[in-house]
Amino acid sequence: MASIKVFNSLTGEREEFQPNEPGKVSMYVCGPTVYDLSHIGHARSAVSFDVIQKYLRYRGYEVKYARNYTDVDDKIIKRSAEEGITAEEVAEKYIKAFDEDMAALGVGLPDLRPRATESIGKIIEVTDTLVKKGFAYETGGDVYYSVRKKADYGKLSGKNIDELESGARVGVDERKKDPLDFALWKASKPGEPSWESPWGKGRPGWHIECSAMVLEWLGDTIDIHGGGKDLIFPHHENEIAQSESATGKSPYARYWLHNGFVNIEKEKMSKSLGNILNIRDALRDHTAEAVRLFLLSSHYRSPIDYTAESLREAESAVERFYKTLQRASSEYPTILLAEPCVSCVEDRLHDAFRPMDDDFNTAEVIGNLFKEITRMNKAMDEARSKGVKKGVWEELSNSLAVIREAAKFLGVFNRTPEEYYKDKNSRVRLELSEEEIERLIAERNEARKNKDFARADAVRKELLDKGIVLEDTPKGTTWSVKG
Repeated sequence: MASIKVFNSLTGEREEFQPNEPGKVSMYVCGPTVYDLSHIGHARSAVSFDVIQKYLRYRGYEVKYARNYTDVDDKIIKRSAEEGITAEEVAEKYIKAFDEDMAALGVGLPDLRPRATESIGKIIEVTDTLVKKGFAYETGGDVYYSVRKKADYGKLSGKNIDELESGARVGVDERKKDPLDFALWKASKPGEPSWESPWGKGRPGWHIECSAMVLEWLGDTIDIHGGGKDLIFPHHENEIAQSESATGKSPYARYWLHNGFVNIEKEKMSKSLGNILNIRDALRDHTAEAVRLFLLSSHYRSPIDYTAESLREAESAVERFYKTLQRASSEYPTILLAEPCVSCVEDRLHDAFRPMDDDFNTAEVIGNLFKEITRMNKAMDEARSKGVKKGVWEELSNSLAVIREAAKFLGVFNRTPEEYYKDKNSRVRLELSEEEIERLIAERNEARKNKDFARADAVRKELLDKGIVLEDTPKGTTWSVKG
């Protein structure tokens, strides 16, 4: 099998993936700060790295995958005051919501889900080490990391310290020795969550949390560190600096992978613009499979532009697949129950999945899957036109083998047509109840039986006007919501 190549943000180049320990991968991805409902940007990161870790497992690697929760933060404290509940209750509420949203999108639970508040001991230990080594200093109960003490600071983001200094904001905390220094530990204020430390009661800064969780759960050097591009600076830059300074080991992470932004109608998603799209809003009108396909239809490092039309197109693409499956099971009733011969299609699998070995290019793989769908329809069309079914079963089975193998890491095209349409139809506010739809279908069937084709056509049109599409199959008439 070909080697896997990844684009490493640290070097700016595609590199052959070689984990520190052959056959084993340690992987950490920055998770959410849990103070609000998760949005489509969170989904982009979670789905992207869910596929990456699943593909690595598919390729035979033993993966230890961690994604954290930042459960102590200024935003959580602010939301606590707004909602009149404790910061801990805010975190629990939105961790639960995040996990529900991820489950809805088919994102599997990581092997490890550390919380910042569960690693306070390690955070204090790392901070204390940095102070004792001279990389950090205490002032008034706060502890700051001294950026200029790290000679290669800026190696991930490409930022130059002198340029950063000239752009530093006026009026920064005067207790800092340098405006570029960042907080490792913050002295507590009245009413804030706090823990005892060598510098008095306080709480951790944001950057130190991830370093401590990585060091505690995965070790001094990990294979893959992931997150959104917005985290490259200052968060990931600061992670590298404090971690390598504390352990004396480099690199902190061998490969840095960053997913691109989600734009809304060509504008960057932000609270100030009021264009945040929550996952739950997206799932109100669309299946999770369509949302997931939309997110995977662009390379994970590329920006992706959400529009209402883009999700409708993704839904149509998903429906095209399930219509093909529905047709195959109608014309060849046991085809979906048969176990495809994976070993029979090794060359096709290799060709279809080759883009995954080039920095996890899901977009091209999905394109290859739709080629398999085209093959299935072509085979059935030719069999119908020629009246010969010989060889069609094998063609359908081979395509299904490729699609089902891809589903193991892509997390799409892994349901039955019945499951898909039940899900899709349940998300639409129908003018008619399901009972009324079934009654009209029965009336149409009776009209056709009596050769009252005018009435049968009138019923079909009545349903179509209300957004219901009928399809007559050998197994009977099925209905779906017009996309």
